[in-house]
Amino acid sequence: MRQATDGPLPRRVHAGYALGSLATGAFGTVPGLLLLPYLTNTLGVAAGLAGLLVLLPKAWDVLINPLAGRISDRTVSRWGARRPYLLIAGLGVALLFASIFAAPFPEGNGAYTAVAFLATATAYAFFQVPYVAMPAELTEDHAERTRLMTWRIAVLALAILVSGAVAPLVVSATGGGIPGHRWMGVFVGALIVAGAVGAFLGTAGAPTGHVRESEPSLRAQLRVATANRPFLLLLICFVVQAAGIATVLAGVNYFADQILERPDDGPTLLFACFVGPALLVMPIWRRVGARVGKPRAFVVASLLFAAGALALVAAPVLPPVVVYLIVAVIGVGYAGEQVFAMALLPDCIADDEARTGRRQAGVFTGLWTAGETLGLALGPGVFALVLQLFGYVSSDTGHAAAQTDSAKLGVLLGFTVLPAAIVALPLLLMRGWQLSPADSTRTPGAAPALP
Repeated sequence: MRQATDGPLPRRVHAGYALGSLATGAFGTVPGLLLLPYLTNTLGVAAGLAGLLVLLPKAWDVLINPLAGRISDRTVSRWGARRPYLLIAGLGVALLFASIFAAPFPEGNGAYTAVAFLATATAYAFFQVPYVAMPAELTEDHAERTRLMTWRIAVLALAILVSGAVAPLVVSATGGGIPGHRWMGVFVGALIVAGAVGAFLGTAGAPTGHVRESEPSLRAQLRVATANRPFLLLLICFVVQAAGIATVLAGVNYFADQILERPDDGPTLLFACFVGPALLVMPIWRRVGARVGKPRAFVVASLLFAAGALALVAAPVLPPVVVYLIVAVIGVGYAGEQVFAMALLPDCIADDEARTGRRQAGVFTGLWTAGETLGLALGPGVFALVLQLFGYVSSDTGHAAAQTDSAKLGVLLGFTVLPAAIVALPLLLMRGWQLSPADSTRTPGAAPALP
């Protein structure tokens, strides 16, 4: 078993590890985009029940992710503790994802879809948690971990764009309805296979690290996490910010319809402007991180996101092209948030090992991914609550009902001021963020704490 190194990793490992984001990007995007309309518009499931069927697996993820971390921590194989799950769980996710949209029964496909989605979410936990844990065991170099995250986020952005844009086209191009969704399930399953196999093969021969004894229970895992103050502060900040990001994504269609008055092409353009910049700015963020340190760069990216969201309050009086440019600025901030949050995570894990002598990456990443799932699930609920408070009127016609000025104001504030506040406020926690003084592997030039 090769131990993590202090030197640079081969480009093959960078690219191979990043390919795993084809799987995480596709699974993280398409169900949120198509599963609810599939249940309500194709299978005839009532909207309230359909919403419950979509949300329950997310709640299950919060419980299963820490368990997946514990199990992968304890795994011993010739491929290391993590890589077996990239292949086995990854292929399982692909197969089960296609089964979500199979609709094999004349009746009762709503319940079948819910069970298939739950099974897919379970398999995904056993792919995602070991995958996120790997950087801390591939290299001891903090700057090298940032490079890994840069590659990963770039591929993730591409996966989100491709899966989010092409999946609906596959449905319509293959006849729509159940047949179209079946072909879409196969298409997305193929993306997941490419990501899982690519990550497994690309990291072959790379350092696998040494995973020591894991904590035996969820309560014990929580004790480990709370004892690591840098991890705890970063986790709280990341989870709250995930809710803010999810609030923006939940409001895209409402904002395009009610504020921009472009219900047809507006959502697509907003989505592309939000995600697209990540493909271009990763090298820039890497230089920023090297110059000012990852903690400060994380704060800068978050404030850029918040400032852009606040600027969108003026959207009703701005030309659409200006609105799209502001959304692109928000996307630049979003890209930096993701890069530096996930680059700081393995630093926290390595710092914990330096203090305790125990490597428990699966424990930390299990809690991390569970927290992210919780944050992403909270965002749409927060946005929906704002709509309700401002009197938004629902419709069963397939088109938005005419809304009052109050409801339109709710859409505007829920898409702008609310996520700006949610993303910016937890940055107060990062003022106290500092790795252990015993950690001698800190990136040169990085400030030990924020002023």
